[in-house]
Order: sequence, then C-alpha cells, then structure tokens
Amino acid sequence: MKEPQSNFASPQFWMQVHLTGRKLHHLHDSRHFLTSACRTWVFRLIISCTMATSPSPTMLRRQLGAELRRLRERAQRTVAEVAKELGWSESKLSRIETATSSIRNADLDRLAECYSLPGPERSRLVNLATLSRQRAWWEGYGDALLDPYETYIGFEAEAASIFAYDASIVNGLLQTSEYASAIIRAVAVGERADVISQRVAVRLARQAVLTREPPPKLSVVLDEAVLRRPIGGTDVMRRQLMRLLELAEQPLITIQVLPFTVGAHKGLDGSFSILEFATEADRPLAYCDGMTGGVFRSKSDDLRRYWMSLESLRSAALGPQDSTEFISEVLRSYG
Repeated sequence: MKEPQSNFASPQFWMQVHLTGRKLHHLHDSRHFLTSACRTWVFRLIISCTMATSPSPTMLRRQLGAELRRLRERAQRTVAEVAKELGWSESKLSRIETATSSIRNADLDRLAECYSLPGPERSRLVNLATLSRQRAWWEGYGDALLDPYETYIGFEAEAASIFAYDASIVNGLLQTSEYASAIIRAVAVGERADVISQRVAVRLARQAVLTREPPPKLSVVLDEAVLRRPIGGTDVMRRQLMRLLELAEQPLITIQVLPFTVGAHKGLDGSFSILEFATEADRPLAYCDGMTGGVFRSKSDDLRRYWMSLESLRSAALGPQDSTEFISEVLRSYG
C-alpha cells in the first residue's frame, strides 16, 4: 500500500492521531480477537484515514462523471447516441458518468472530440481524470475487497450525512473488532487467513470517518434481530451492545431500534444506506450490499423510494431514548 504524504512533525497531526486512537480504543483491546498482523493493518489504515485531507479519488471520479454528463447534455446527445458513435456499450458510458468505473485518457479524448471541446476544457478534464485515478488507502487491499465495496468506502469517507437501515447485523461503522471478525469469518469460509484479516482491518479503519473534522452525521435504524442474534457468542454480543450504548451518547450519532412488534415494514427487502454530501452538486446516493457486490442507486425516482422507506422505518422505530433503554434491556438478557 502506498503510504500517504504528511507532515509527521505537525502537532495538529499527532493530536488527531491521538484523538482517533482514543475514540477507537476498542480496536486494540487485548480482549478482542485480532491477530498481530490485523492490528498493524488497522493502525496503518487509521493513520492513512487521519492524514487524508483532499477529496478521495472516488469523489473526484464522481465530479468527472458529472461533468461529462453535463457536457453530453449540453451537446444535446443521449447516452445511446454517444455510445453508438464511439462503438461503446451504453452501460460503459453510464458507468463512467455515474463514477462506478474510471476512464482512460484515450477514451476521455474520444469523448472530448465527440463533444467538440476546446483545448483548455480538455486539459482540465484530463487533469481531473488523472487525480481520480490516484490510489486511496483502501485500494491497497483490492484483492480482498469487492469493487462496489471499495467505491462505497470512497463515497462514505466524503459523506456529510450517513443514513442506514440494518436488518441482520450491526452497521459496520458501529461494530467492535471481535464482532466484525466473527461476521467476516462466518461469511468468508474458504478464504485465506490474510484476506480475512485485511477485510477486518478495512472494516475497522472505516470507522475513522467518525473522528473526521467535521464528522458526518450518522443515523442508523437497527432491526431488533440485529440485537438478538448472538454473533460471536454471548460475551462478544454483550460488548457489542455496550459499544452501541457508548456511541449513542455522541451528539451526531442517532441509533434507533425497530422492534419485532412493528410487524411488516418497508425494510423487509433488506439493508440499505443513503449518503448525502456537503455540496448540492454531489447528489445523494443509495447503496445496497450483496453477497457478490453492492449496487448504487442515484436516479431521482430510485432515491425517492429509498428516502420514503427510510422515513417510514424511522417513524416506526423507537425513538433514540427508548432505543437506548431497549438495547440496555437486551444487554441484560446476555448476562
């Protein structure tokens, strides 16, 4: 993994590392089931997250895609028309415009020619494309991660607000290391030990986004099943629920519980997340994870459905204070 550049002599840098370490102290607790190699990876990734100050390559790729879409619309061309002229599939152009894949300079030149762009505008796009291809910290673990998940991490790192409904497991940003390890080991049967360790390390390093300045707002609805399923065993679940109670005290984190008594609800199709960004130019994204990779949704109609489902779930769920009491009650059931 390419090490990011930073001024290690800066007191501000080391203060941020110190604060990150304190807020994520549970990652290094000797009670937790992390290998030595995994602890090393986690620390290096936390340092990388802490040092990140410029937009992630994922966000730059999204800016580039939005600009290319704007240029196509300015030229009054449809995706089908441009794809046919260039001999591409429509999905290739769509992936470029929605930032789910990067673009080579040769392809960028062909698009610039298609849109009759002048030299300065072409140069600006080439520079943006070059920056968008730089490696982010999580891309050093590409062999252990699915491409959509890598892309999601990039968007999550830049989000101003993160909303999620979790149907079966605790949201990744709220997991303890031993809980995360138990989940990843359960779903990665047959994988090499080093791949499993890297996945755990990345899962935990993502949590550094909560210590970012300014930190994102995080609002999570957890199905009651998440609290009742004893992943990793009784002791692991007890510490995980304690961690939820800890995090629920933070002003920018809201945790709600959707109890079984609600019956049928809008989240029966599965877990999903919605990311909002600081600038209006960066439209919200919805993301659904899956066994072989996640799916992003950015069309207005799709987003509207996800927002409606989220609001329905938040209305049906217990309020934050009642949810804290509910989690405490479940915690007592674990002894």
